[in-house]
Amino acid sequence: MSQSEDWRTKTVRRMNKYHAWRASRAKPAMGFKSQMEPKSIGSFARGRQLIAGNFLFAGDLVEAPDASIWDIEAPSARYAEEIHGFAWLDDLAAVGDFNARRRAQAWTNDWIAKFAGGRGSGWTPDLTGRRLIRWIHHALFFLSGQDTAASNAFFTSLGQQTIFLARRWETASPGLARFEALTGLIYAGLSLVGMEDHVATATKALANECITCIDDEGGLPTRNPEELLEVFTLLTWAAEALAEAGMVAPEAHLAAIDRIAPTLRALRHADGGLARFHGGGRGLEGRLDHAFAASGNRTPPGQGLHMGYLRLSAGRTSIIVDAAPPPARDASFNAHASTLAFELTSGRRPLIVNCGSGSNFGEKWRRAGRATPSHSTLGIDGYSSSRLGPKKMVGGHLRSLLTDVPNDVRLELRNDEDGGGFVAGHNGYGSTHGLTHIRQLELSKDGRGIAGEDTLATITSEDEQQFDKMMDLLKLQGIPFQIRFHLHPDVDAALDMGGTAVSMALKSGEIWVFRHDGRAKLSLERSVYLEKTRLKPRATKQVVLSAAAMDYATRVRWTLAKAQDTPTALRDLEMTDATLS
Repeated sequence: MSQSEDWRTKTVRRMNKYHAWRASRAKPAMGFKSQMEPKSIGSFARGRQLIAGNFLFAGDLVEAPDASIWDIEAPSARYAEEIHGFAWLDDLAAVGDFNARRRAQAWTNDWIAKFAGGRGSGWTPDLTGRRLIRWIHHALFFLSGQDTAASNAFFTSLGQQTIFLARRWETASPGLARFEALTGLIYAGLSLVGMEDHVATATKALANECITCIDDEGGLPTRNPEELLEVFTLLTWAAEALAEAGMVAPEAHLAAIDRIAPTLRALRHADGGLARFHGGGRGLEGRLDHAFAASGNRTPPGQGLHMGYLRLSAGRTSIIVDAAPPPARDASFNAHASTLAFELTSGRRPLIVNCGSGSNFGEKWRRAGRATPSHSTLGIDGYSSSRLGPKKMVGGHLRSLLTDVPNDVRLELRNDEDGGGFVAGHNGYGSTHGLTHIRQLELSKDGRGIAGEDTLATITSEDEQQFDKMMDLLKLQGIPFQIRFHLHPDVDAALDMGGTAVSMALKSGEIWVFRHDGRAKLSLERSVYLEKTRLKPRATKQVVLSAAAMDYATRVRWTLAKAQDTPTALRDLEMTDATLS
């Protein structure tokens, strides 16, 4: 971290404290002039874990049955921030019983008693906007059965946080945090007595963010599908709140919703979950459907790339491929080395996946989840297609950005009467090994078969020289590489046909068979599936093709197809167990 960044961070922190202190001296009017409906959706399973005293935030699990969430000594700054953001209130509201309400009331009252005077790490615009949204959404859940003193303290704190946010939203981190801050300010201005003057400023600022942060194709610089869903959700919430108050959101705001909706449809698998790339997960259950319904937008996705992803679908099968360079520099703090990785879902059942973001399980898991071996693509032994650079201060945190990344990613779509597919390539291994990874994939018209080909090749004479240097270093033993296909934990996989194939059984009853051309060694190895709603990583398996590049071009072909006796149509009624473990 440079001295200028350190000075800027300290200045922002000082000013936040000053304005929090000033806001805490205000005496805002009490009560709602209109009450928002609770729209934020939480996880029932996470809510049950909170009630049991299992506090999992930012990768650290603290077990403290019957303790207040504020009595816990936070293991890290990110842990404290997640607690102060109050997203956990969604989870308690999802449970909704007496025990959940009792904890929501006690922990919110504790926050007011401990921090409402401008104290603690929660007084930042990033967290205050998130907190305001949750407090307003779940106000009735909190206020039920509360005495007058607790209700008055609640409304006073809401007003003070609104005043703070009105003065500090411009210093919120660019991207999702600023969208949250401005949506929270709109919510507060529309619903709280005496806060009306903040609505116009926040509405105009939110429209400006839509223009500067959401590109013409409805994408974000971070290329994180789940973050795009969260931004889309906030924009629909804000537009609905303005409409209910008899106001119309600015044209730029509504146009951004219309741009994002078809992009999210392109990033959605057949099972309803989002593709898990660049720090994003599947999305909270029901969040995407609610957002689509609220937007009123029915525009289907077009052909080609959406936020750098290509979607292929046929029959019951959907495939989503990362077919663009990783996010650039400052937008890459959560980015993964996933170029040309893909995920495949059959009906309601994920089959081929990426390991996912490990950020909920600590820094080591977060770093491992960003590496190429955690994705369903080709990786050269010991190298990722993008490399992490030195840490930089981003959003108040030291984050490792991607620096040495593919700067030439090419894609050619191919469609014929037998199906559709693509040929794509990237030069992520050009500077290190002189090699370009070229991936060809074809999906049959009925969705029952995929034919793939992965090639490592030199393109220029300079590439050949770099390849020769690496071969010399490796004593002409070849450059080892692996092609990985990570499987969802619900897939039952086993080596078959004397070790020349892998059979994969889905809970729907479908059987898929993986085969290859014999130019690589086939193995079935351990892997992990990283889910944000779980207390720990889930064990799973991965199919691995291992080989070595000996020449200027090395090619491996493989297929993935449904077994012949697998029916084309299935009634898949069994639901996946969503409990935390």
